[in-house]
Amino acid sequence: MNKSVPYLPSRAAGIKLAVAWAIVASFQFGLHSLLGPDMSVPVAASLFALLFGTILMAAFGAVHEADELAHQLGEPYGTLILTTSIVVIEVVLIAAVMLGPSASATIGRDSIFAVMMIIMNLVTGICLLAGGIRYGEQEYNAPGAITFISVILVFVGVAFLLPNYTGSGDGTFTPVQAVVVSVLILVGYAAFLALQMGRYRTDFVQPKTGSMRILLREARRREATDDQAQAVGRGSNLKHAITLIALILPIVLLAHDLSIIIDYGVEAAGAPAALSGVLIAIIVFTPESVTAVRAALDDQTQRAINLCLGAFVSTVGLTVPAVLVVGLVTGKSVVFGISETETVLMALTVALTTLTFMGHRTSATQGMLHLLLFGVFGLMLFTV
Repeated sequence: MNKSVPYLPSRAAGIKLAVAWAIVASFQFGLHSLLGPDMSVPVAASLFALLFGTILMAAFGAVHEADELAHQLGEPYGTLILTTSIVVIEVVLIAAVMLGPSASATIGRDSIFAVMMIIMNLVTGICLLAGGIRYGEQEYNAPGAITFISVILVFVGVAFLLPNYTGSGDGTFTPVQAVVVSVLILVGYAAFLALQMGRYRTDFVQPKTGSMRILLREARRREATDDQAQAVGRGSNLKHAITLIALILPIVLLAHDLSIIIDYGVEAAGAPAALSGVLIAIIVFTPESVTAVRAALDDQTQRAINLCLGAFVSTVGLTVPAVLVVGLVTGKSVVFGISETETVLMALTVALTTLTFMGHRTSATQGMLHLLLFGVFGLMLFTV
């Protein structure tokens, strides 16, 4: 076997690590001085492209390493590692914008709401439509999907709706409310994870009573996974995790520089403030979205659902408390209450998602409706 051979990142991972850390060094020792309110549009555009590309590249690399762990550990453990890694990146980017020059009070809300629209409408719609076109109806585990939706309903209701009707009614929590809400959401999320990985683990794996096509595919995948596990050796999980952390750290270090350019660009273009949140959501969830679509095209419907719905559960369960804590520690105002238009979009999204996953088979028609709803979100973003 290869147990005596030390683990080294793949060539692709090694290149991504080298490039990402080189960009970090260049900003630490020179390029950061170019950032400021008086920078020119060409300079801002060039630096944004460099930072955006670097962070996206590192995020893709981190997701790949997390995906390797996911395949070795199985569901739902693997997907949990993947979604948690993504949420860590999101929290860092949001905190960077909150503490940046503009000190945006709504960046947490805008980012989480954008993630909801992107993951639960755009990505879910693409997965359902692409999988439906390729395979027809695809099977999944309905109890797990409904559990995800139930958690989402409670978390977003508490985070997005309650602030409009409590305290001063300006969309903020009082300090006491912020602490209690953070604790309750964290406890609820931890309890959900304990049940997901414990007694109700089978609700989040591909049902065994599927078609012959699915059963044969799973058998081949298990054989391939067993062979791969023997080849990589016993310590590969830890080493994938180390590479994952090494790819996330450049994102953390470059987040503040990116936030400066985002603030400058949104203000210079006269774009809606919520666009900052959409950009963060795109940066963070593009790699995981690609992974979810690939899963749907590979007939791994349950994994696609775990990635989509599980990603948003993790986003709300971890990001809301993190943003509230950052606000309390730094004294920054944090607005979570959403507008009437956003409330309608949120209600339609939760209702449509519930109807989509009430059965045991996917529908391309439902996928089309999710995409339509995302189009409405895009329209409202720039016209309201």
